Amino acid sequence: MATNNSSKYDKIPRKVLTPGSPTIYQLIPRKDNIGTLTRMTLGEKDPNKINKTILLVGETGTGKSTLVNALVNYAMGVEWEDDVWFQIVEDEKRSQSESQTSDVIVYQIFGFEDKTLPYSLTIIDTPGYGDTRGIEQDDIISQRLLDLFQSKDGVHEINAVGLVLKATENRLSDRLRYIFDSVISLFGKDMEKNIIALITHSNGLTPENVLEALEAANIKCAKDEDGDPVHFMFNNCQKTQKTKKNNVALKGAWEMTMNHMGTFADFLTENPPQNLMTTVEVLHSQIRLTACINNLQERIKLIELKQTEIQQTQDGLKNNEKFTVEVDEPYRVKQKVDREWRWWALGLNYGGAVCCTVCKENCHYPCTLAWYPEHCVIMNDGRCTVCTGKCPASDHVKEEQCIECEGICSDESSHVKHPWIYVTKTKKVQKTTQDVKEKAGSTLKTLKKIMEELQQDKDQWLEESFQHVVTLEEMALNVNSVSIHDHLAFLIEKMKEKGDTGKVQRLKEILSKIAKSKGFKALVRYGFNKLQQQLKL
Repeated sequence: MATNNSSKYDKIPRKVLTPGSPTIYQLIPRKDNIGTLTRMTLGEKDPNKINKTILLVGETGTGKSTLVNALVNYAMGVEWEDDVWFQIVEDEKRSQSESQTSDVIVYQIFGFEDKTLPYSLTIIDTPGYGDTRGIEQDDIISQRLLDLFQSKDGVHEINAVGLVLKATENRLSDRLRYIFDSVISLFGKDMEKNIIALITHSNGLTPENVLEALEAANIKCAKDEDGDPVHFMFNNCQKTQKTKKNNVALKGAWEMTMNHMGTFADFLTENPPQNLMTTVEVLHSQIRLTACINNLQERIKLIELKQTEIQQTQDGLKNNEKFTVEVDEPYRVKQKVDREWRWWALGLNYGGAVCCTVCKENCHYPCTLAWYPEHCVIMNDGRCTVCTGKCPASDHVKEEQCIECEGICSDESSHVKHPWIYVTKTKKVQKTTQDVKEKAGSTLKTLKKIMEELQQDKDQWLEESFQHVVTLEEMALNVNSVSIHDHLAFLIEKMKEKGDTGKVQRLKEILSKIAKSKGFKALVRYGFNKLQQQLKL
């Protein structure tokens, strides 16, 4: 058996977890935060050294934590003869509340560039995807990654996205397909050559069943010269205690893992990184698309109510030039909503809505990342990209307000403030010929002109939403979202009413592509199963 030889690691902060062969140590990295994420740093960063970044995604139980530890040991230059094993990932013997604080963790490994790697490592782990907390939790993880990618001291390029699978997988479950698609859909098309398979619990044989499962699921990833998904294999028994009976087998497993670590390191060296500017734009486009169409639906509802009011007035004028008629008059009012609470926001002003006080529109709801309107991703160069007037951020609010008062509440001491949004309601109003003339300036001719202007506004907003969809479809590597599917169905219906057959056809092609994709079908099944489970609770 190997002899314990840990003296060369004496300067590394650690504590003994399990004495023996190997001796297992828990590393003690510095812990801080990047926005809403946890960052664990081992060693000191040298700005003159190259850094490589790996994003890992996979189900719980695939051995992802062991893989993170293996990458760290390889970077540190740990050898079989050293008879030690280091863990940077904390043991999972934690309470449920503690485990919910680790949805995205960034591990930084500095100071070992003269060992096996000529560069330092950053490893992004996403342990929360696909867990029991549901699809809403997965959306939070996507938002957290966006926070990481656009943060000043965050991650701005990625060398590899590792899809972590067990060597025993022979098909991708709906849940696993959903997890992979959730991450892949965050990236632009330029990321495909950087997506690779990392096979855990391997015995060293080519995992034909896993490769076939990836092919069958049409997972977008890098391909080798034979057309197979680029993959690397690792065993998960590095910390197994050595005995005379298993020593030879464990050494063989160690050598296989470290050999594949070497080829993976070569891949990271040779494959250029992908800048995350496209990824951030994809995520921003998804958010803006959703916000735009949600806002559009409200605008169209308001327009159609106004058109109904005008039609009622026109009917009254046609029947009698001097008339009194009851019409349904639309108006906008504040309505209380529940805050989209995020436990990770630490009580800050996350959730709620970004609303334009000039247009009286909901520009982004729920807004789960921004503290102030100017921080929201729907803002561009200080102006809103969603509301009718494309108003300055200063015309928008996000704070809680009294829903009884217009604008700022005049009596702060007695009125309760709530998160709120604008909603459209109607009220019965009696109108006479004189009322119409005073408001419109004339009668039927003016009302017809107002109807035409309203239709022009509706057509313009439909065009804006159409362009959002086309941009997203051209930019994203995957567009398999249920919300995008629903938005497309809405747009198709409204474009049909408009009579724009060309755009209807284009939208139908995108919708058909999504509906037929295995990823979307898996997502729908996975979401349905999640809902069924929640209903049983």
